[in-house]
Amino acid sequence: MEKLSAPARRITIIDVARHAQVSTTAVSKVLRNAYGVSPQMQAKVRQAITELGYRPNAAARGMRGRTYTIGVLVPDIRNPFFAEILDGLDAHIAGSEYQVLLGPGCNGQEAEARIVNAMIDRGMDGMVLIAPISNCSDLDRIASTVPTVVVGRHGHSRSYDTVVDDDRTGATLMVNHLTDLGHRRIAHIEHHETTADCLAEMPNAIRAEGYQQAMRAHGLADEIDIASTRYNQEGGYLGAQQLLNRPTRPTAIFAGADIVAMGALDAIAEAGLRVPEDISVAGYDNTTFAAFRPISLTSVDQAGREIGVNAARLLLDRIADRSRPTTQVKLSPTLVVRRTTAPPPA
Repeated sequence: MEKLSAPARRITIIDVARHAQVSTTAVSKVLRNAYGVSPQMQAKVRQAITELGYRPNAAARGMRGRTYTIGVLVPDIRNPFFAEILDGLDAHIAGSEYQVLLGPGCNGQEAEARIVNAMIDRGMDGMVLIAPISNCSDLDRIASTVPTVVVGRHGHSRSYDTVVDDDRTGATLMVNHLTDLGHRRIAHIEHHETTADCLAEMPNAIRAEGYQQAMRAHGLADEIDIASTRYNQEGGYLGAQQLLNRPTRPTAIFAGADIVAMGALDAIAEAGLRVPEDISVAGYDNTTFAAFRPISLTSVDQAGREIGVNAARLLLDRIADRSRPTTQVKLSPTLVVRRTTAPPPA
């Protein structure tokens, strides 16, 4: 019977010190980017680390104060907009010792709480929560335990920093664009939020309010028409079906997210209608696939990558200084016009 080989022993900081012929204190300083380490020492230790394949033990480092991990809560991993945020976040921390670990929130309060608590239990140095649906008191409790940045929520807090898009302005830009084309029957597909405590802070609610305010500003209060579903492809499909079955069909549908617009396009095609000849469709987020030539979706660009960069910057600042005043960054959206919007049919 063949004898199993013993598992390889994990390389330690002592091995690195011996290989580089320096003290363990010197290796520790290099790993921490401590002040006063000479370039020659840096080079010698880094070479030893590479040659030995040394990997720092995150658990051991956590016991000494930091794990150099950042937890990111993503409400729906199927929504491509969140990839834009992650891209910006990753770009900002590139070159540092921090690593990003993702947790899917699955658009549910219980699932979200499990993920957040798991990140806290595993000693994350900080967390970025993207459009969390936890109530305000829970977010304050989380931020008092771990440095936290909240993305998408429009509330203010003394406990955590926030990064948001000006969703009200974004919705206004879209309604203005559609009315300039001559549309009056402009419908909106929103995300139906069930958590009353945080509803006023959520981007979907702000966009729906912005849509209604813009419609009233154009004298179109009687034409306001909202289908409340979910911010996913199925929600867009079901929302568009509702709107297409109205006694008077809208001439334009403004979906609250690009992923919702994708579902709406499916429902419109299934109904035998053409975009934009029979009905215009617009989204929000300006995700990568919105620019694909076969889709060419008119959308509001809320600069997802820039949101991620700002979230990472604020979080690293918060980790470095827990006592600093909290900051809210609000980004200005822009309108990107493509082929899915045109004047209404005669």
